[in-house]
Amino acid sequence: MGRWIRPTPTLTIAHGSTRSEIVAKTFDDFKYLTFDVVGTLIDFESGLTDCLAGIAAEVGMSVDAEAALMLYRAARYMPDVERFPDDLVRVYKVIAPKLGLPAERRYGERLRDSAKTWKGFPDSAEALARLSRRYRLIAMTNAQRWAFEHFAKALGNPFHAGFTTDDTGTEKPAPAFFEKVFAFVESEGNSKADILHVAQSQYHDIGISRTLGLTNCWIQRRHAQSGYGGTIEPESFTVPDFHFTSMAGLADAVETSHAA
Repeated sequence: MGRWIRPTPTLTIAHGSTRSEIVAKTFDDFKYLTFDVVGTLIDFESGLTDCLAGIAAEVGMSVDAEAALMLYRAARYMPDVERFPDDLVRVYKVIAPKLGLPAERRYGERLRDSAKTWKGFPDSAEALARLSRRYRLIAMTNAQRWAFEHFAKALGNPFHAGFTTDDTGTEKPAPAFFEKVFAFVESEGNSKADILHVAQSQYHDIGISRTLGLTNCWIQRRHAQSGYGGTIEPESFTVPDFHFTSMAGLADAVETSHAA
C-alpha cells in the first residue's frame, strides 16, 4: 500500500450531461455492482447526529441536526485530516464549540466509536441480498477497514470484495481508488465495462465515475431534504445513467428488467 493521499475538495471533474458517445446499457450488461458504502448503504448522517444529540442531552443542550452536518462537512474537508472514521475525534473538537458542546477528547472518541453501531438504511440489506443473486457486489468505501467490517456485518456481509482507504491509500474521488478496483476486476478476467457503480455522492462517486468511463447509478438518499447534508457539494451536477431514490428502487428495477 502506498502513501495515503487525501484528495482536495477543489478537484475539478469534467462532467457531461449526456452520453451520446456511449451505447446505453441495460442491467443485463453488468457482472459487478460497485457501491459507495457510507451515505449510500449506511446512514452515517443519522449515526453522527444521534451521537451528538446524546452528548448534548448529557450536558443539558440540544443540537440542530442539519447545522451539525454542515459543520461536520466543513471540518472533514479541512487540510491535514486523518483517515475516516478516526478523524472524527479531530472533527468533534472542531465543531463542538460551535454547537455549544464540551470540546473534550473523550466525546470525540465517542463520536468515532459510534461508527461501530451505525445502521444501514432500512432497505439496504434486503436490496443487497436481492442484487447479490445476479451480480458480484464490491464495496468501495472511504472508511478504514476496521469500520468497514462493522458496516459489512450490519448489511449482512453481502460483498464479493471490499476496498477501503487502508487498501487503496487514498479516498474517492481520487482515480487511484477506482484503479485498484479495476485491477481486481481484471484479475477475475473482466473489465470496468462490466461494472455499474452505485452511489449517493455526486462529488465522491458520480462525477468521477463518469470521467473514468463507468456506467453509474445515483441513489438520491436526500431526495426529500434540501442541501447535501454531510456530503460535500460538487462543483457541478452529473446526470447519472440510472437514478433511484432508494436501494429498493434499484433492486426492483433490476428484477423487473430480468423478468421482462
